[in-house]
Amino acid sequence: MNKRSLILLGLAFLVLGTSCKQETMSIQTSSTIPVRVSELAPKSIQEVVTATGTAFPIRDLNLATEQGGRYQLRTNPRTGVPFRMGDPVRANEVLVALDNPEVVNSIAMDSKKLQFDSAQREYTKQQSIYDKGGITLKELSDAERAFVDAKHSIESATLALDKLEVKVPFDGVLADLPHLTQGGWTASGTLVARIVDYSRLYADLTLPGKEMDRVARGQAVVVNDYGTAKSALTGAVTQISPALDATSRMFKLKVEIPNPNLVLKPGSFIKADIVVQNKAEAIVIPKSVILDRGGNKIVYVVDRGLAAERRIKTGIENKDEVEILDGLRAKDQLIIEGFETLRARSQVKVIQ
Repeated sequence: MNKRSLILLGLAFLVLGTSCKQETMSIQTSSTIPVRVSELAPKSIQEVVTATGTAFPIRDLNLATEQGGRYQLRTNPRTGVPFRMGDPVRANEVLVALDNPEVVNSIAMDSKKLQFDSAQREYTKQQSIYDKGGITLKELSDAERAFVDAKHSIESATLALDKLEVKVPFDGVLADLPHLTQGGWTASGTLVARIVDYSRLYADLTLPGKEMDRVARGQAVVVNDYGTAKSALTGAVTQISPALDATSRMFKLKVEIPNPNLVLKPGSFIKADIVVQNKAEAIVIPKSVILDRGGNKIVYVVDRGLAAERRIKTGIENKDEVEILDGLRAKDQLIIEGFETLRARSQVKVIQ
């Protein structure tokens, strides 16, 4: 092959290589990466400290008989059938009555009422006579003493008869009703019911000692039941121990949670997020969109069809989101999907 042929062949290869390079560059330039964006706007963010525990009713009481007698479960006036577990109950309602004629006879309430009426009339009469000078002060005092004794006697009899009834101590729910045979003999001290008031709940929690300075009485607490997907409830920190446990280096605190619709059940295993910081107006982004590039926190926004790299400075954060102190502003188009392979000035296409 002569020299001229070699030159022509070299030129051909050069033209072909340049053409391929230009075609590759053209493909690279024209390729776009589909992304999804979110326009930033100020919103609230909370920083929380999380603890777990068990929710307990604010009032919880086992009811037992104070006297022996034949068991009579009363009818619920709102349902027309005997009381059952789960029934709402009201303070001073009679839940169980005990039939014990022997106790009733020994108390002799009718006789005590007659004695009281008689002593009251006698005392009133003696007061009138004393005012007219007809009797001495000692005679009046004797009549008053007899009246007071009769009054105390009838009060004691009333208390004794009350022991034949088991009354509801407060508004609540019938949480337990052990099975006892209707009309069967029930001894004194027998457990007959458990009443709970869980319109308000409390939980005893523990946190590491390093969090002690950040937790204060009155801070809001967002409570979720681990076992259900029901809406969260908001309560507050009510008590904080100033001492650490010597073994665990944890400290105790108590939270209370209003539960007016009885959504959260007593005994539920809960997650309590104690709000230690709160900002009402902040630029907030998902943690998942932040990339680490050379030790710097990086996100991407769309700027005139290109991916623009932004180095950010973060503030308070929670499990899923973080506050942005510097690097982003309101109305920026933050790339939230498709950012993983981006580089500065990558051509992007926003998809819905």
